[in-house]
Amino acid sequence: MTWTTAAPAVTTAFLSSLVEAIEALTIVLAVAFVRGWRPAGMGAFAGLALLVLIVVALRPLLDRIPLHLLQLVIGVLLLLFGMRWLRKAILRAAGTIPLHDETIAFANETEVLRDQARRHEARLDWLAGLASFKAVMLEGLEVVFIVIAVGAGRGLLGAASLGALAACLVVVAVGFVVHRPLARVPENTLKFAVGVMLSAFGVFWVGEGLGVPWPGEDFAIPAFAALFLIVALSAVVLTRRVGAEI
Repeated sequence: MTWTTAAPAVTTAFLSSLVEAIEALTIVLAVAFVRGWRPAGMGAFAGLALLVLIVVALRPLLDRIPLHLLQLVIGVLLLLFGMRWLRKAILRAAGTIPLHDETIAFANETEVLRDQARRHEARLDWLAGLASFKAVMLEGLEVVFIVIAVGAGRGLLGAASLGALAACLVVVAVGFVVHRPLARVPENTLKFAVGVMLSAFGVFWVGEGLGVPWPGEDFAIPAFAALFLIVALSAVVLTRRVGAEI
């Protein structure tokens, strides 16, 4: 495995995991702000523990699935996943839907938890821990899926896992130091980039699963990413023009 082969997988896993980790951190911080670090930490730890069990259970199953079938299924799912991210990123960049703001998300989650405190004071620690658990679990599942999707079939699971782990450690470290949502991180720009890269990987893996001989082999992935980026930027301009005319 060379760096040129592993770099796209590492970069995609890192950027996509960065986005998911930021969103999970926002909710965990809201829980800690309202109820303290104990329920927030316990919920987050429980979510991480369940994710580890899921990864351990899935790993042997991947080796039993025929390679081309695995590549095809992952390619289709990854393409759909990436296009969903890219669609929202295009609409946000064009001003059709509002930009995602972690400060607002933090405030909304805090208000929900405070409302629960007024209605269910006796159960608040449990509810707060559950909110933290759900955030880590749901966002973590997306990270696991992306790591498997970009790494399976080419021996890149280790490289993709390193990228995802690095992103999670960065977010946790920064969040531990600042104790506030990472609102200054250009999350919408990251989502745009990740949508492009996931879509590129999706097309590549679908072709691999169908036995398409891509010119340049793995170097086709950056070419697909460039094509998706050009189309997405053109879609942003077109959407803005249509919105201005309306």
